[in-house]
Amino acid sequence: MDINLSFLLFSLIILLYWVITELFTFFFRLTGLPVERARFQVLSLLTGTGFTTRESELILASRRRRRLARVTMLFGYVFNITIVSALINVFLSMKLVHFEQQYIGFLIPLGTAAVIFIFMRVPKFHAWGENLLRRFADRVFDRQETFNAVMLLDYIGSETIAQVTLRHIPEEYRGLTLAQTQLRADTGILVMLVEHHGGKTMPASAGTVFDIGDKLTVFGNYHTICKTFHAKEHFSDD
Repeated sequence: MDINLSFLLFSLIILLYWVITELFTFFFRLTGLPVERARFQVLSLLTGTGFTTRESELILASRRRRRLARVTMLFGYVFNITIVSALINVFLSMKLVHFEQQYIGFLIPLGTAAVIFIFMRVPKFHAWGENLLRRFADRVFDRQETFNAVMLLDYIGSETIAQVTLRHIPEEYRGLTLAQTQLRADTGILVMLVEHHGGKTMPASAGTVFDIGDKLTVFGNYHTICKTFHAKEHFSDD
């Protein structure tokens, strides 16, 4: 195979691998995982390394995430074999050409790396990609605003730390202070922090009143949190 064609094929596979990584990261974010944890788990699944970390509990605890993890691993096996084959083909082709031709061929993967860098590091391009994925999710998954959004942050034993974004306030808590809701006594859920819509974050107190747009950092049983706040896992780490 021609050296330039080999480099082009290898670069296209790398570019596709990056696209697959970002796409699966986005899918995991749709289930409520923060972006950095979602990307780490996707890289672990695709490469077959590092998935035995404690954060893997975030994947194993959800049926949807387990199914998505299986699909991610299958893609990883296929692409890892493909990348190794393409790399071997590049090295074999390099033995058959002159240095000048090799130099031109090296520009192709460098251009691919530049494209990836631009989309990852330049805010304008990164924001464009994020908005494109969000519009895709809105259409494909028909996301509704009638449910509050919950994002799973961490496990502590059998309990969880999660962030609930209030798109609407459950009727039983409207206009009541946190003390009046009897939330912890009735459900075992502890509201720790409240980030108001304006961006100000403060510890929750007995006089805290929930408002639309608030982000609540809560501790308790994950399923109880979802049921109590009428919340579903959503892409909500913006």
